[in-house]
Amino acid sequence: MSLPARWVLATANRGKTAELAALFRESGLAIELVAQTELGVQPAAETASTFVENALLKARHATRVTGLPAIADDSGLAVDALGGAPGVLSARYAGPAADDRANVAKLLASLSAETERRTARFHCVLVALRARDDPAPSIAAGEWSGEIARIARGSNGFGYDPVFFDPRLKKTAAELSAVEKNRVSHRAEALRQLIELLKKR
Repeated sequence: MSLPARWVLATANRGKTAELAALFRESGLAIELVAQTELGVQPAAETASTFVENALLKARHATRVTGLPAIADDSGLAVDALGGAPGVLSARYAGPAADDRANVAKLLASLSAETERRTARFHCVLVALRARDDPAPSIAAGEWSGEIARIARGSNGFGYDPVFFDPRLKKTAAELSAVEKNRVSHRAEALRQLIELLKKR
């Protein structure tokens, strides 16, 4: 069975939309991604406690509203010294209306006493639903290990990128170009897996 040609991307985050659209273009998979904001879909309430459950909530909401198959991303940062926080609350760590700058500031303040244990991981879960009642959604996950820098560096990316330092590359995620980031990021790893799953289906 061939894949549907048009899918709704269940996110209102412009940074995620840009990254996923670029990665899909590189994959050669002949599908069109339409951001849910372009279709008038309001964000789903992210009430679950895991990335997988939240991604499923977002995908089901988007496909119910639009009637299109949906791809949803749920991702965030887990910091070891904070017991895995901010985790699923990454986008609203400093409050429901917080922006990236406020979230980063709270994270650095939370780690101000930590001089050694600053290890962290970005997590990403991608879910694809072919229909609103798809009983077997495709689910892929990616992870990117690094450390939390003491000061923000770089102007690329979004979210916690300015303080997420990759010791192998010796740069923060915000110091990487889009091409460099899309080779190593948690979202790129998850999307590569998802594309293979979609090709098999």
